[in-house]
Amino acid sequence: MSFCNTTCPYCGVGCGVSAELDQGNVIAVMGDGNHPANAGRLCVKGTALAETLGDEGRLLHPRAKGQTVSWDEALDTVAAKLRDTRDRHGPGSIAFYLSGQLLTEDYYVANKLMKGFLGSANVDTNSRLCMSSAVAAYKRAFGEDLVPCSYDDVESAELLVMVGSNAAWTHPVVYQRIVAAKRANPNKRVVVVDTRRTATCDAADLHLQIQPGSDAFLFAGLLNHLAGSRLLDDAYIERHTEGLEAALAAVAGIDRAHVLSATGLSESVLSTFYQWFGDTEKTVTLYSQGINQSSTGTDKCNAIINCHLATGRIGKPGAGPFSITGQPNAMGGREVGGLANQLAAHMDFADDEVDRVARFWNASDMASSPGLKAVDMFQAAADGKIRFLWIMATNPAVSLPDTAMVKAALERCDFVVVSDCTEDTDTARRADMVLPAAGWGEKDGTVTNSERVISRQRSLVAAAGEARPDWWMVTEVARRLGLGAHFDYDGPAAIFREHAALSAFENNGQRAFNIGGLSGVSDAEYRRLAPVRWPVAPGVSSELLADGHYFTRTGKAQLVPIVPRLPPAVEHHALNTGRLRDQWHTMTRTGRVPRLSRHRDFFSIGVSPADARAAQLEEGELVAVANTQGQVTGLVTIDEGLADGQVFAPIHWSEQFSSAGAISALVPALTDPHSGQPQSKFADVQILAVAVNSWGRLFSRRETRLQGLAYWSRIPVDGGFLYLVADHATPGALADQLKQQLEIGNERSISYLDAENQTLRELYLRDEQLQHAFFLHPARAGLPPQAWMAALGTQALPDKPHTLLAGCTPGIENAGALVCSCWEVGENSIRTAIGEGADSVEALGEKLRCGSQCGSCIPELRQMLAEEKKDCAA
Repeated sequence: MSFCNTTCPYCGVGCGVSAELDQGNVIAVMGDGNHPANAGRLCVKGTALAETLGDEGRLLHPRAKGQTVSWDEALDTVAAKLRDTRDRHGPGSIAFYLSGQLLTEDYYVANKLMKGFLGSANVDTNSRLCMSSAVAAYKRAFGEDLVPCSYDDVESAELLVMVGSNAAWTHPVVYQRIVAAKRANPNKRVVVVDTRRTATCDAADLHLQIQPGSDAFLFAGLLNHLAGSRLLDDAYIERHTEGLEAALAAVAGIDRAHVLSATGLSESVLSTFYQWFGDTEKTVTLYSQGINQSSTGTDKCNAIINCHLATGRIGKPGAGPFSITGQPNAMGGREVGGLANQLAAHMDFADDEVDRVARFWNASDMASSPGLKAVDMFQAAADGKIRFLWIMATNPAVSLPDTAMVKAALERCDFVVVSDCTEDTDTARRADMVLPAAGWGEKDGTVTNSERVISRQRSLVAAAGEARPDWWMVTEVARRLGLGAHFDYDGPAAIFREHAALSAFENNGQRAFNIGGLSGVSDAEYRRLAPVRWPVAPGVSSELLADGHYFTRTGKAQLVPIVPRLPPAVEHHALNTGRLRDQWHTMTRTGRVPRLSRHRDFFSIGVSPADARAAQLEEGELVAVANTQGQVTGLVTIDEGLADGQVFAPIHWSEQFSSAGAISALVPALTDPHSGQPQSKFADVQILAVAVNSWGRLFSRRETRLQGLAYWSRIPVDGGFLYLVADHATPGALADQLKQQLEIGNERSISYLDAENQTLRELYLRDEQLQHAFFLHPARAGLPPQAWMAALGTQALPDKPHTLLAGCTPGIENAGALVCSCWEVGENSIRTAIGEGADSVEALGEKLRCGSQCGSCIPELRQMLAEEKKDCAA
């Protein structure tokens, strides 16, 4: 056995991972105790990485129109289609759509090919969906896309303001660092600004549950308050900033009454927040998708930044505006120009910068103006303007807004290439050519996390099937286009050296991004490269902005005049979207791991208790959420953290995992005018109860996309898959549909029918192994326990198989809904332990181990303890 250090492929925290290897396989994953991002901590998604490896669900060979082809045939076809499209329709007819899942080296060659040699800047990335408003705001304020804070600042801040961030679920390792820092410093305060009461509020001293879209009013009013209370840092403003007068004039009318009206906050809550911010020098504002994913996201970010600049709370330990990234390499992609309005090495499309990059690359056809951003790119494809589209490592048919438009774009585009790890995605289904990409553990390169730390992601195992790295695919296509001399790389180290050299080329301190000190690393040094925060250059400090120098034309930061505006008033309910604790993006990786699907299992939609009563909805019933764009159907989750009039749905579900759960179908393609980032956090929807005649739980060894049902949703379980289904048909008719779609043939059947109560139970066996099990009933409450059915794939078939028709196994305890995914501890086990005297999170950890690893379940454990104390008091 041996160990190899690498980097987690999930969120932008960028945790170091230590993988245990045995005979060419990853057998376990743990946190790297020496990595600065996590110091050994790791969330449940990271610890389950070994369970995501293997051939199951993988795209193993190139395929053209569903037929397996050789790599030579596939690459020849891609190059020919690319050349033909460009020759016939011009450079503007081709586009690449990339991903924060790519490594920096993959990103670099894709951008170089398009922007330097095909003459098109139509290269964008799914980072547009999560980070581009923060990028645009940083560039307006600082002159460059640079994050001025680190995780150490988050820990050392005496006031941490978390805005639009459910970090307890989305960035759990950073959240646990916050919790630990708060425990060590009783004077540290945490404020959460969010439309929902989330798990993150467990650490909050104050929760500002604002109205949707009102964040800019909160911070515009804060700037006005700070100025009126003489709490500005006049010396810092004079030496290091410009634009204060205009910024203050823009917020002059945003007084206390205006803020209270826009946000819906109480006077006491608002006054407390403003007082704490005004009194606390060491303040960090940590913000994420709740701020960025808005049609006014850039202005919201600048409203936050203005407050830090005006108080001089930036470039100092424990102070600054900190946008935390959603994806593992969103920042690395931006470093090499992954956004359509950027060139490589943090350069833009100014004439001198276009010339500089062109000379460095010796480019034959350099793009000279920005290309199409993500939403506009797919709209152009839907309109017939984009004729060739290459999508790498992402699933825009699920993740982009207005999914009907995106799917229409994929259908209309003349030639769509998808390179991905996963065989069956909503996007790959609509591709002309699919190319098998190396995934985490198979590919080799670098990523950059939210605090500017560059880390190595290392190859641990052989690639599945014929999978290849994305940089290799792009390079091979470039060679077939006659550009081999410009793409003569023998591995990712060579690409990294060129990328580092470009960052230093004619820099002279004009650009913060400079890793020229790494441009001479040998292949061996690249293999050993330890995590390092940029900039990395001789004589350049890695502590950006500590000297008050910014990267604007004047060297001073710019306060941007912000006039806040609310989203349009909703006629029905305001839809909010977000992530779940144990899932990632469209579940192409996490959706294969049984224990990651047990915390929040089937597709559900959150509604407030009052809205549930008004719509006559009960927990677990079906609800439709609809608007003029479409409809999704899910199970009701009554969420006391939601304000009345708001609906919450997770972003992860696709055609693979549910009948109608792709929530982006309801999100209009509205974008921020500065950043192009879609407004994914806000849409007007109706909620409607859905009456059905049958409910069913289905265990199957096979993965199937069911069709024509009112509702189905699927999760993986050990040994197979578990489905929850509901339909307007009777149980008998529903059983016939399921048998037909699962193509049940000569399997031996055992069944039970209670015609009076319309209860139908059927087992299907082959070679003395259970293949399928149907349990159908008019009411969901009449189905067997989910935990029992989830275990059918691993249980030995009893001597009398018909006993399974009872829907239970005597003597086997039902652990209840999963709470702790790390140690697989269920709700019933926890409540039993509490009843036996475990009266604290620590006591539960000692007894059951729950809460003792990644800590993501601690807010739920606290809630269960509080409920028990409340019951005892009653």
